[in-house]
Amino acid sequence: MNYKSFEDLPVWQASIEFALRVFELTEKAEKQLRGLGDTKNQLERAAISISNNIAEGFERGTNAELINFLYIARGSAGESRSMLCLCERLPRFAILKPDITNIKSRAKNVSSQLFGWIESLKNSDTKGEKYFTKYEKNKQNEKEDWLEFKKELEEKTRQNVERTRRIHEQSKVDKK
Repeated sequence: MNYKSFEDLPVWQASIEFALRVFELTEKAEKQLRGLGDTKNQLERAAISISNNIAEGFERGTNAELINFLYIARGSAGESRSMLCLCERLPRFAILKPDITNIKSRAKNVSSQLFGWIESLKNSDTKGEKYFTKYEKNKQNEKEDWLEFKKELEEKTRQNVERTRRIHEQSKVDKK
């Protein structure tokens, strides 16, 4: 599926949800985070960095740059998870352990999505939108249009076959 903007990307949406949960946690855990240096700010910055790097890489227009930014985003997801692991192990966070576990799971999900996307990009013959000529863009659009048409045609054919089958069955019943 081709996405027109980074806001449409499921992984970007998941990373925004992850960041929102991190902000909710840091607000809840204000007392627990005191005395841990800059952990609160670092956790929030790492969480925000994920969606920002996805967005920046997407807007760059080349697969090579996108892959680079996706790796940075994945690194930020790992950094966030590492800090959450630390918090989870500190006794002062015991009451928030279920929240932390849930948020870590979201970070793993984002990281997995990023990994899958990176691997598919590495195996792609396309160098990126930046390199598309008008001809290539038209060719891509024609291909997408053809696939959509083919899908519609297959559905209509399936419906016609089904309708013909029902008519045939009904005519057998009527003859008896």
